Amino acid sequence: MTPQGSRLHEGDTLAGMPECHPARRALFARRVPRGGTGERPGAGGGGPRHLARALLDRSGAASHRVGRRPALKEEGSPVNETAARRGPQWAMVIDLQKCIGCDTCTVSCKAENRTPPGVTYNVVLEMELGEYPNVGHVNVPRPCMQCDNPPCVAVCPVKATYKREDGIVVIDHDRCIGCRYCIAACPYGARYFDFGESYADEMQGADEVQAPEFGVDRGPRRPGKAPVGTVRKCTFCLHRLQRGEEPACVETCTGDARFFGDLSDPHSVVARLAASPRAFRLKEELGTHPRVIYLR
Repeated sequence: MTPQGSRLHEGDTLAGMPECHPARRALFARRVPRGGTGERPGAGGGGPRHLARALLDRSGAASHRVGRRPALKEEGSPVNETAARRGPQWAMVIDLQKCIGCDTCTVSCKAENRTPPGVTYNVVLEMELGEYPNVGHVNVPRPCMQCDNPPCVAVCPVKATYKREDGIVVIDHDRCIGCRYCIAACPYGARYFDFGESYADEMQGADEVQAPEFGVDRGPRRPGKAPVGTVRKCTFCLHRLQRGEEPACVETCTGDARFFGDLSDPHSVVARLAASPRAFRLKEELGTHPRVIYLR
């Protein structure tokens, strides 16, 4: 199974991604330089291969920063007491050595969140490393990074997107005016605009049920009714967390490459993996402090 636009080739453009709406293509279309480094300044143009290379290249310098994070103090300390009052701080760790690029996470995400055409919360970017005959290959799953310092929140003119106490960045669809500033501000390309497209022509009853994402059950999907006309994104499957379940992408990962848990708990798996020398965050030099941590 191949997710929309996740398979890339030399010379591909983001404009060629099936999930891109024409309006978004107009915003982001830019040719990937053949044989170039894929580097690009800031957010915006370039295809997913370009994005994957830029994400990994820029993360190399930041890889040691995770290891330098101050260690949490022992149980019973003021630090842990403060963490206990705040509740869990959700984070995800993705082991790139285990990701086999099967795209199960992409499919399960779309099925769980019932996202429309052009909206894919989780994609697997693919890139080649090195030169022939010493060529390597890496898959880079890319959900929303749930940044601790999210640029998308800072630019929202109506405060429709905000960060919860548990660290998840959400959108209030009843306040979102669809200006799409947040899409332009996200350096990871993890936000999408819901143009109201539908799978109804391909699947009977496709619009009769929506996932209760963001904790709100909005009933059947209808034109002009939120979330149509607003911005959408991954929320770590917030509705599943509220039921005590893991995000769908974590539960269905065939390579056990994903881990999810409370980063503030020093005994949790994600906290221990985040302290690994293999750990790094994407584009940490931007100061976004993502809650998605990768293992190289």
